[in-house]
Amino acid sequence: MMKKITIVASISILLLAAACKTTAIKMDTEKKKTPQKKEVVYQVFTRLFGNKNTTNKPWGTIEENGVGKFNDFTDKALKEIKDLGVTSIWYTGVPHHALVRDYTSIGISNDDPEVVKGRAGSPYAVKDYYNVNPDLAVNPANRLQEFEALIARTHKAGMKVIIDIVPNHIARKYEGRNNPQGVRDFGADDDVSVEYKRDNNFYYIPNTRFEIPDADKPLNGESNPLIDGKFEEFPAKWTGNGSRLAKPDKNDWYETVKVNYGIRPDGSKDFPELPAGFDTKSYQEHFDFWKDKSVPNSWIKFRDIALYWTAKGVDGFRYDMAEMVPYEFWSYMNSAIKVKNPDAFLMAEVYNPNEYRNYIRLGKMDYLYDKVETYDHLKAVIQGKTWPDGLTDIQHRMTDIEHHMLKFLDNHDEQRLASPEFAGTPEKGKPLMVVSATISTAPTMIYFGQEVGEAGNENAGFGTHSRTSIFDYIGVPNHQRWMNGGKFDGGQLSQSEKDLRDFYRRLLNFTVNSSALMGNFQEIQTANRNITPGYDIAIYSYVRWSDTQKLIVVTNFYSLASSNFELRIPADIIQKWNLKDGTYTITDQLYHKKTTQLKVENGEGKAQISIGPSESFIFQL
Repeated sequence: MMKKITIVASISILLLAAACKTTAIKMDTEKKKTPQKKEVVYQVFTRLFGNKNTTNKPWGTIEENGVGKFNDFTDKALKEIKDLGVTSIWYTGVPHHALVRDYTSIGISNDDPEVVKGRAGSPYAVKDYYNVNPDLAVNPANRLQEFEALIARTHKAGMKVIIDIVPNHIARKYEGRNNPQGVRDFGADDDVSVEYKRDNNFYYIPNTRFEIPDADKPLNGESNPLIDGKFEEFPAKWTGNGSRLAKPDKNDWYETVKVNYGIRPDGSKDFPELPAGFDTKSYQEHFDFWKDKSVPNSWIKFRDIALYWTAKGVDGFRYDMAEMVPYEFWSYMNSAIKVKNPDAFLMAEVYNPNEYRNYIRLGKMDYLYDKVETYDHLKAVIQGKTWPDGLTDIQHRMTDIEHHMLKFLDNHDEQRLASPEFAGTPEKGKPLMVVSATISTAPTMIYFGQEVGEAGNENAGFGTHSRTSIFDYIGVPNHQRWMNGGKFDGGQLSQSEKDLRDFYRRLLNFTVNSSALMGNFQEIQTANRNITPGYDIAIYSYVRWSDTQKLIVVTNFYSLASSNFELRIPADIIQKWNLKDGTYTITDQLYHKKTTQLKVENGEGKAQISIGPSESFIFQL
């Protein structure tokens, strides 16, 4: 489908190429802040990682389907993750969230299944921010100590620890049973007679009782003493996604309530705003600005939560739906974190490109998800809906913030890369991974199981296939084969799965040791697209370089045919690389098996390339 170019497509490509700029993108706009090496985040759904049970019954209990524990992250497991090239682990789902299981013996109240999604519960409906999910502990009464031990093991293995903070909403039945001395619970001091007050933690629907939404039967219709069509909440609160209905819709985030950050119901701000020019100020200057300011109570509560975990050795946070919270709050909280730990790793879920710069520069975020630009474009390319050329325009649009736009192809929210709904096979995902990991200076994130081709095919119950369920007790088959009963040696993997993990290991380790990937970017699409015979529609190429390393990246998104062509390296790049006329050997850095010659004549370069289906090369001069 993508192999042959029609006349119409050719015209479109000409227009595309004309729109592309050939100037190099300087990737070090914030030299003092930009790390010297790439960073790689390994997202792991903590509840699922160590689960060895393969029953996978829909809506299965812990006893039926099993659950992973903090202790499953052994020294051996952590070493293997580190050896992939990982620099930080994001332990997803650690804070204690609402779930359907009886822990009353250790002082935890039962949660009503009618306001819990799934049986294991959503990690984004946090019930107690000062403790961790009891499901994850061998001894639930000592769950916090078991997590603290995992922090220490992770640090010993040479990696940072990241956990979630979900600032926009909390569980419908939040109970701070472990609050430090002096910390008041969410809503404890609210005036519930009014819809809004600045220092209320929630928004209310006065004199109105909350009603259970008309959703599917909880627990798939299973009997439970708390399932009675009622949940006591009076007055009703706004729902997490902003619904102001006392009876939310089944598609609303009905298991959560929205936190009030001093945004009035009409959208206006009820707190001090940052002065003009603060987009260029340091985190210390942001911290100093807020010292003498009166801020909404919810701001103080979440700052204290973040500093509590920072003091326990957590190195950073992933902020859920950060753009639903004002960036002034992020300035307040992130600057406080950075004062305590200047190397804290702060990444956020923001999907509005028009707001990226506000959350980076004013909110003091280190990294935002690069979803609606790079991720969405790569997904469309592999599905045959567009061509790769648009990647160049994306890079140019984000020149000033490219380091802050974290790249990923798989996470708990998205369809698995290897699923039929995305790439179709893990092999077809390889060229996407090479581009995602090498096109910018930003960190790369992978999701556990991605490196062994996990496709998310299981019917877990509340969750749907193509995404590994975050609501259920379930096993992750490809990952379990790598885990091999706790040996973490890949002993049950097929050869193709072993080869895939080897590919990820090679790629990620190359990126974290490459100076060029922290340097300059320049596309060479335009120089080849309409000029080079055999340069097919699914080919994308660019160069990356530093003072000490020069790379040519060529990738073939087409999975059914090879391409053969003489790649052109424009004269301006040859000049920037200070290359004289002559012949230079370039060698692929992924497998060190492919070598070709870069011939420079009259100041221009050419290299003969033969590239297979779904193949990529990272040639080094």
